[in-house]
Amino acid sequence: MSTVTLISKSEQRRTRRAIIVMTIMGALIITAFVISMNTGFIKLTPLDVFKTLFGYGTAKQELILFDFRLPRIVISVLIGAGFAVSGCVMQGLFRNPLADPGLLGINAGAGLMVILYISFFRDNQMASPFFMPMLAFGGAALTALLIYTLSYKRYHGLLPTRMILVGVAVQAGISALVIVLSLALDPNDFQFVQIWLAGNIWGTNWKFVLAALPWILLLIPYVMYKSRSMNILNLGEQMATGLGSPVEKDRMKLLAAAVGLAATCVAVGGGISFVGLIGPHLARRLVGPTHQILVPASALAGALLVIVSDTLARWAFQPSEIPTGIVIAVIGAPYFLYLLSRSK
Repeated sequence: MSTVTLISKSEQRRTRRAIIVMTIMGALIITAFVISMNTGFIKLTPLDVFKTLFGYGTAKQELILFDFRLPRIVISVLIGAGFAVSGCVMQGLFRNPLADPGLLGINAGAGLMVILYISFFRDNQMASPFFMPMLAFGGAALTALLIYTLSYKRYHGLLPTRMILVGVAVQAGISALVIVLSLALDPNDFQFVQIWLAGNIWGTNWKFVLAALPWILLLIPYVMYKSRSMNILNLGEQMATGLGSPVEKDRMKLLAAAVGLAATCVAVGGGISFVGLIGPHLARRLVGPTHQILVPASALAGALLVIVSDTLARWAFQPSEIPTGIVIAVIGAPYFLYLLSRSK
């Protein structure tokens, strides 16, 4: 049997396994979606949910399901997928398994702009959820540019370890600035900032869903389209250039897409970290490093992580609830330390 035939059969097996894995993750997301609709301080049985979805529920049940729970669940799926794909792109571009928009300070830059906007225009007609993703993108892009500039050395290229250290330092600086600014806010805005920083999913109505959806539907397919370029970039700059790939142009386009995804998720979901770290790592272990498969698998893994974490956040301490970001941090912080201990 020829080597080409063996490679072809191996690829087919990996593809079949990836399809099975992604089908299972999709089924788990649907299951978590259904369970989340039934979870909350006011109980809705599966039968109540089914009747309400088809227009046979009471006015109270329709209010709970359509105005409160469903928007939040959909937002959880969107920001989980967005954060995970953003992290997948950054890990691929920088060839660093610890790269994550939260750890690198990208989320902090986007969050700073959102907090400034909401603090000054909360009661103004300008305070529109459709404007916030664009504002967050500006903050995230400036932060990414700063980190990229400080991490790049003329004769050595982009240094992954230096990038992590620069990102942590930038994040710390932005976080300190947010604390200083929050001291000047009135009590209501200050409380909102603290809850937002903890990673609470605060955009829980359909306006926020509509604000995030176009960005997610545009940028994730674009990243999937450019997945072959990421495979080539993973070979190293010299090899990629030798293969005829426009390295810097592709890197800038993909980085812009990753920043846009992270900024959108921060604008509607709050300061949630670790999703961009855990999602791609989990997907890579299950489906392998090929980005044509890894990108959609990362989106599914991130969506599953956030929707499960948000359901636990609403269920664990009823009638109170904790920010979703805290639940994810409980999972993500030990995993980050584990990855850090294994990295060379």
